[in-house]
Amino acid sequence: MNRNWMYVFLGGLIEIVWVSGLKHSDTALQWTGTVIAIAASFYLIVEASKRLPVGTVYAVFTGIGTGGTVAAEMILFGEPFQVTKVLLIGVLLAGVVGLKLVTADSDDASDAPSGREVRS
Repeated sequence: MNRNWMYVFLGGLIEIVWVSGLKHSDTALQWTGTVIAIAASFYLIVEASKRLPVGTVYAVFTGIGTGGTVAAEMILFGEPFQVTKVLLIGVLLAGVVGLKLVTADSDDASDAPSGREVRS
């Protein structure tokens, strides 16, 4: 896995933290942690989007976040288990994995931008 996809994966995992934080934070310290997680998550996604296709990055990021948040809510916070919900999340995650598999990675030899410049 190259560094850019690791950024997407880590950003998706951090998204699970901040989405749960939005629902469950009660103290100033918890809210501060949630805000830091939001900033870290989006920083990682922006960095990955500089070198990978934006649509695929966003789909993978939100898929990890959605599936992980549903799982975390059921496991950690007592959300009721529903077979239909789990099956639909499985379909979502299968699509995310499929997108990752069919998307060409950028050249890992250089982390420099791809040379696409906007000229005025």
